[in-house]
Amino acid sequence: MIHVYRISLTEIALTVSVVWFLYKLHGRFSKKGLQTTPLNGPPNKSFIFGLYRHIQKSDDLGLVYEEWATRYGPAFKVAGSFGTSQVVICDPKANAHFYAKETYVYVQTKLSRVFVENLFGRGLLWSEGDSHKRQRKALSPAFSNAAIRKLTSVFYDSSYKMKAAWDSTIDASTVDTLIDVQKWMDRIALDSVGIAGFGHDFGSLDGHRSSVAEVFDMFGSADSSLISDIIFFLGPVLPVLQKLPTKRNKIFKQLRTNMGEIAEELLERTRREKEGIPMSEEKSIIGLLLKAENSSPDLQISQEEIIAQVVCIYSLSQICLFSCTLWMQNVLLLAGYVTTSVSLTWALIELCRKPEKQQKLRDELAEFAGTDPTFDQLATGLPYLDGVVHEVLRLHPPVRETTRVAAEDDLIPFSNPVITASGETITSIVIAKGTVVTSPILHMNTCESFWGPDAREFEPERWLKEELGPAKDIQGHRHLLTFSDGPRICLGKSFALAEFKAVLSVLICNYTFELPDGPTTKIDNYASIIPRPKLEGEIGARLPLKVKRIN
Repeated sequence: MIHVYRISLTEIALTVSVVWFLYKLHGRFSKKGLQTTPLNGPPNKSFIFGLYRHIQKSDDLGLVYEEWATRYGPAFKVAGSFGTSQVVICDPKANAHFYAKETYVYVQTKLSRVFVENLFGRGLLWSEGDSHKRQRKALSPAFSNAAIRKLTSVFYDSSYKMKAAWDSTIDASTVDTLIDVQKWMDRIALDSVGIAGFGHDFGSLDGHRSSVAEVFDMFGSADSSLISDIIFFLGPVLPVLQKLPTKRNKIFKQLRTNMGEIAEELLERTRREKEGIPMSEEKSIIGLLLKAENSSPDLQISQEEIIAQVVCIYSLSQICLFSCTLWMQNVLLLAGYVTTSVSLTWALIELCRKPEKQQKLRDELAEFAGTDPTFDQLATGLPYLDGVVHEVLRLHPPVRETTRVAAEDDLIPFSNPVITASGETITSIVIAKGTVVTSPILHMNTCESFWGPDAREFEPERWLKEELGPAKDIQGHRHLLTFSDGPRICLGKSFALAEFKAVLSVLICNYTFELPDGPTTKIDNYASIIPRPKLEGEIGARLPLKVKRIN
């Protein structure tokens, strides 16, 4: 008699965990050569997950890292999954060194590369070294100030289209009007990046629902069970696990399929429209991608890479402001959507919490009554708007940390002394090949030792001062790591800032905003690829605000 046994996901995961443990144990005892400097660090909470779950579920990751840095110094060890660990660097000089060597010495971890490839393909976010340099060089002209200057009208057109919809809602209401600003920021970010990047109007401001946006929303409800997380962590080592029918894997597959279909459709439509037009004059993002497809070997981009860039840009447009660290045609979609919508939402929240600052911004913009600031005025002529935008980016970076693995041995210098596990005081640490290193972006953006005692407060005025204090030692755009730094600094930074400022200026000039229960209304985080703010008690990433039109 033949017995048929049913193997559960739990049994598979536990078996794989044992195999992984034995593999790592063998590697630990057989490894020879240079060793990473032994460091102190917080106690481990779980062999399987290390401190991963503790970090991901923390309300304020910046504060968690600040407490650890205060206790263990500017470099410390944090336990990872299955007995591994990573080195966290909380020092300006160390971070500058780390980012300067990205894509060559410090590359994405296997987990990150699998995650990015599954979602967006082998585009700019996935690539490393010379491949990354080649793809970035091909797209750079599309993100120059000259190119973004021509796109500013797109941001205003989308803003006034949203304004018309809001005015209709307000006119039809007899009581205080509540508008879910998160939903509308998603819509305006998606339509703007579609028109500006691809000459395609997704129509979300007209009520058309994006299939990709629907899949992104599903991330918040994806399973976060013990077994699901184990499968996720072991995926890079055993790719067969990525084919198991977990809810998370199904969402990854659906998202990649939807974005790929949209990207291919956009590319084919653009190819047809460009027939007979000299590509030497092409300046659009998607046009430059097509131009690079048939370019010289040092710039040439493959069909697979083009699809990946389109998908990424589209997706980012669905998520938030261009955090860069985290994709190109894929990069273009993802970058425009995610970063901008999340950052705009946080800007409105912070301005609701401090109404006097909302009014101060409105007063600065009053000189443009009846007209809109130009690209150059947005960039340099509105200091308080600039302060509001950068304060939001400082407090709420879409990506809270950057984690890489050393592709070769390295020596990281520090501006402050490091105390090793043996008690020795040193000014640089050895990083052996294979060591995982983390740059805590949120911590560096909000640490009191860099930004002062009001580091966690929303204070746009700090950007009006001539001297930032110790924060000046932090490299990166305006001494922030929100846009990353080095070879992977956000390619779409100027695009993101221009859109952020243009949309916010239209909103503040035409409306006043209040939180439903006043400035102290509780705001939670909605779990997604990039966390989004939500009103406490609301289902999904909803953020209704009281919106009143200014006569």
